[in-house]
Amino acid sequence: MRLTLRWRIGTAFGLAWLLLTGVLAAATWNLAAGYMLGQREMSAVRQAEVNIRLVDDSLRSGAEGLDELLTGLTSDSDSTVFLSRPQGWITSGRRVDPASLPDPLLALARSGVPDTRRLTVEHIPVIAVALPAGSGPDVFVELFPLVELERTLRFLGIVLVCGVAGGGLLGFALGAWASKRALRPLTELTGAASRMASGDLRTRLPEHTDRDLAALASAFNDTAEALEARVLRDARFAGDVSHELRSPLTTMANAAAVLRRRRSELAGTAGRALDLLLSEVDRFERMVVDLLEISRDDQDSDDPSGEVVNLGELLRNVLDVRAQAPPVVEIEDRPLLVQGDRRRLDRIVANLLDNADRYAGGAVRVAVRRRDGRARLEVDDAGPGVPEELRERVFERFARGVQAGQRGPGGGSGLGLALVAQHVRHHRGAVWIEDRPAGGARFVVELPEADH
Repeated sequence: MRLTLRWRIGTAFGLAWLLLTGVLAAATWNLAAGYMLGQREMSAVRQAEVNIRLVDDSLRSGAEGLDELLTGLTSDSDSTVFLSRPQGWITSGRRVDPASLPDPLLALARSGVPDTRRLTVEHIPVIAVALPAGSGPDVFVELFPLVELERTLRFLGIVLVCGVAGGGLLGFALGAWASKRALRPLTELTGAASRMASGDLRTRLPEHTDRDLAALASAFNDTAEALEARVLRDARFAGDVSHELRSPLTTMANAAAVLRRRRSELAGTAGRALDLLLSEVDRFERMVVDLLEISRDDQDSDDPSGEVVNLGELLRNVLDVRAQAPPVVEIEDRPLLVQGDRRRLDRIVANLLDNADRYAGGAVRVAVRRRDGRARLEVDDAGPGVPEELRERVFERFARGVQAGQRGPGGGSGLGLALVAQHVRHHRGAVWIEDRPAGGARFVVELPEADH
């Protein structure tokens, strides 16, 4: 899965800090370890040179008190002293088998060449200093343990590793913080565009002091203002046209009513023509009424405040005034209250029931229930269902789904569900279509529940 831009920036910062602190830690380790080991080796060589002079003096005087001297050289340290003489090895200090000493070290010392090496003798790291003793083949070897130094270097390594890990985490945190601040204008733009897409045409971006961001905000706000003006102009035009059509439509409706009463006097082609005319006049009248409501709603404020409405009671009132047989009704015992415009809410319920009667064989079940703090209205119909690809399109204006292009007495204007969607958005709700478990479609409306 591809990471988001914010995660990619944070990860890049973290890796950069990890690399930087890793290089610094490696350099610190190498410098510190090299310096401390070098200093320890120089100290060991100086100490061994002092000790070999004392041993040489003792050998020149006949080796009297040599054992006591060697014991004294190691009495205040953890070092080990070896003296190789023709009679054998003399040792003092921490017990170490002379056979564990490497032959090249002893060979160089016997040939008169001092040698210093870092070794691991019997699992203990040491610095071995081998020096020729006296004027014969005698060899003086002193082992200086590096246990404390190894412990110090190990602690330093742990500190550096923790520092590198902390640096990586700090880099990631700084990257996340920086990306959040850098992407804040993009987040604001995304949120504003989403609100505009949901119908809030009054959305604007705040002014910015940054020159680049100010240009972006200004361009977006100019576009939003132009779009809002265009939508309002179109809404006013639709409202004006619909209003102007009311007078001739009223005349046509009255004339149609007269003709409807004289329908029995017309037979054959004239009668069928009259029936077609009457159905189209009825459909035209419903369309003009719906257009007027849509245009008026487009120009109204999006503020959903209003009275507190009991959704269950509103559903019962709508069903009581309908001529069709009532469907199965399921309403929770505890009242479900929503804040809003009663007229709009009444129209939502009525349009959903009309849609079921007109296109889907009627509503078979309506329910009002509570789910996750929201009021939920469900309308189940007995139709064939709504195809997946049409479930969003049917809420558009003049969309009539699979009934598009058909005309008849029961035909709709294609605006009923568009009004439902518009009124639901006005109440900060959502509407969608599901499959009914027993077949058919289920229209679902969810609205925020009002505070009790």
